[in-house]
Amino acid sequence: MTDLALRQDTVALRRVALRAAMGRRAALLAPGAANALTARIIEDCGFDICYVTGAGIANTLLGVPDVGLVTMSELAGTVEAIAEISSLPLVVDIDTGFGNAVNTYRTVRVLERAGAAALQLEDQVFPKKCGHFSGKAVIPVDEMTAKIRAAVDARNDANLMIIARTDAAAVDGFQAALDRAAEFVAAGADMTFVEAPRSDAELAMIPARLAVPQIANMVVGGKTPLLPQARLAEMGFALVLYANAPLQAAMRAMHDVLSALHRDGDLDAVADRLAGFEERQRLVAKHAYDVLEDRYRTS
Repeated sequence: MTDLALRQDTVALRRVALRAAMGRRAALLAPGAANALTARIIEDCGFDICYVTGAGIANTLLGVPDVGLVTMSELAGTVEAIAEISSLPLVVDIDTGFGNAVNTYRTVRVLERAGAAALQLEDQVFPKKCGHFSGKAVIPVDEMTAKIRAAVDARNDANLMIIARTDAAAVDGFQAALDRAAEFVAAGADMTFVEAPRSDAELAMIPARLAVPQIANMVVGGKTPLLPQARLAEMGFALVLYANAPLQAAMRAMHDVLSALHRDGDLDAVADRLAGFEERQRLVAKHAYDVLEDRYRTS
């Protein structure tokens, strides 16, 4: 499913288009990008929303697991780089807001300027963990609702969507997670995200019980059943994340190709696994820079 209206020339227009699209609750797909090259490939493949994945940045930029090690500055730099080269609205994972409600306020200001169309804030105790790891803990509801109010107050553009995620299902049970999400809506969240439901029935309850648009997170190897887009649309989800599918694909491809190089001393056996030179230049828009070079040539 595509919606070319989401592709806009300015960040402000991308925010307007994303908000409208989320209201349709059509389970739009959002693959995750941890860097600008992945965002280019996501757009080239025809997707209309890009998710900037905190786990992916931890794995890719730092080579570490998703356990709260990425800084706000590292995230903002990544978002700014992606926003500069992509016309897609960016849904950005800001983890726990990098501190308390006051820290969250500043984080929203910084990420809004960097080019986000939506910001996803979660209720884990810092340092957070991947939503599909064990050993998570969540902060009190009133502490999280204070962060949500701060995020809403901080935005300059009312169309910047605030997404409130809860990881309470793994800690206090699924009903507690639904109850928390309802509190987050009352605090002003534009969307909510109940992480790691464990069955089709739990998934279906989320959009049925909560008034605002909802996110489903499809994690290969995770705790949530992997359902097709059509089924998630029937349930009423607005957005479906495949946050680290591109990263997982790249990891496997790099490992296979480099293993062959190490084993054979050349790439003959895996030449068909490599993007061609011209394809690589097309994906990074070299032609546009050739045009600029010609325009400003001095001799």
